Amino acid sequence: MSVLVVLIALVLFAIATSTLYLNTYAWWDPRTQERTFYGGLLQQERHSFSLIMPCRHEEEPVMRATLDALLGQSHREVEIIISVGHDDPETVDIARRLAAEHPGTVRVSVEGSAVKNKPLQLNAALAMCRNDIVGVFDAESIAAPDLLRNIDSCFVVRGADVVQGAVQLVNYKDTWYSLRNCLEYFTWFRSRLHAHAHKGFIPLGGNTVFIKRELLLEVGGWDTSCLAEDCDMGVRLSTLGHEIVVAYSADLVTREETPDSLRSLVKQRTRWSLGFMQVFAKGDWRSLPTRRRRALAWWTLMQQHFMAFAGIVIPIAVVAAVWGDFPMTVTLIAFLPLVPTLATVAFDVCMLHEFGRDHSFRVSLWDYARLVVSTPFYQLVLALAAVRALVKFYRGDFRWEKTAHSGAHLSYVHPVAGAGAA
Repeated sequence: MSVLVVLIALVLFAIATSTLYLNTYAWWDPRTQERTFYGGLLQQERHSFSLIMPCRHEEEPVMRATLDALLGQSHREVEIIISVGHDDPETVDIARRLAAEHPGTVRVSVEGSAVKNKPLQLNAALAMCRNDIVGVFDAESIAAPDLLRNIDSCFVVRGADVVQGAVQLVNYKDTWYSLRNCLEYFTWFRSRLHAHAHKGFIPLGGNTVFIKRELLLEVGGWDTSCLAEDCDMGVRLSTLGHEIVVAYSADLVTREETPDSLRSLVKQRTRWSLGFMQVFAKGDWRSLPTRRRRALAWWTLMQQHFMAFAGIVIPIAVVAAVWGDFPMTVTLIAFLPLVPTLATVAFDVCMLHEFGRDHSFRVSLWDYARLVVSTPFYQLVLALAAVRALVKFYRGDFRWEKTAHSGAHLSYVHPVAGAGAA
């Protein structure tokens, strides 16, 4: 039993240390931070953009706000394709009304297959794209006005085939978990994803991502059987050796909302975890050119399995360490994962200050307190979602559970709504 407790503790220590490493990567030194920025802005526009906006069971105010932000881009060569499903007549009607208000710029793609998911809608819209670069924005995404000009320059200055921009959840005051969720996005796009880019393996996001249209057509578009089609695309393009750039600027993040209920959060994270498990099982990552990159891919894609493992064994390990009759050395080792975990929480407190500064939110002492207090409960929710995903994976249940959008973020988006959360 002592051996089992030690092994569990060492695995949890490795997971917690990895999390701390990735979360802090961007702040190691000024040169590391500089690599995360967009770079220079060219005076002349070099590329044209086709922006896909996949929508399903959406409300008109949410769709209109997203479309207005895309239409308000300072870049001149932009077309927008709203992608909807044929079995969703309300959203189809909204999309067609919005398109009629902007003829020639906004078109509607109606995907007609019996099974519905996001990659199917993306591929249907891709067939209608005419411009150089294809970008994807979720239905509730509020893009910064100068985003596309900076993306255009990034393709030129940094020789990119793919550019991943940043997404930031903003309604941090709405629920007990929303602050944690917002900060998780902040560290992911501000630091963790840049660590992956530097090491040569990038699980792309499904929003504010831009890919050359010819390249998308060359690889056959998105994998319609995968619930994490964005991660899968990143894996495939990484294995083919294409240049993927991850860029960040607080002024250029795309603003979104957190899931509107705990149930929605669990479903969303289940879908993501299940998608990562699919990508791992698919095995394209094994074609990466170096052992180091394959090891990083294995570790990254296995995180959902590790999360499920942690959700199961942590309660057992704590009970065993506190009430079990073990030698003092074993008991001390059992609590070893607490060291990087507490360091990560302390770092998160610092990052909450930076989050508030970057996005002009007044973060209160209460916000710092609830960030710390909510940490174990939030991790339990993520572990529950990972366990649920593992069960669905082995049952072969890959049905798409869509996240509902309520527009909760709109009151936090200053340029669009005119009101902040400060």
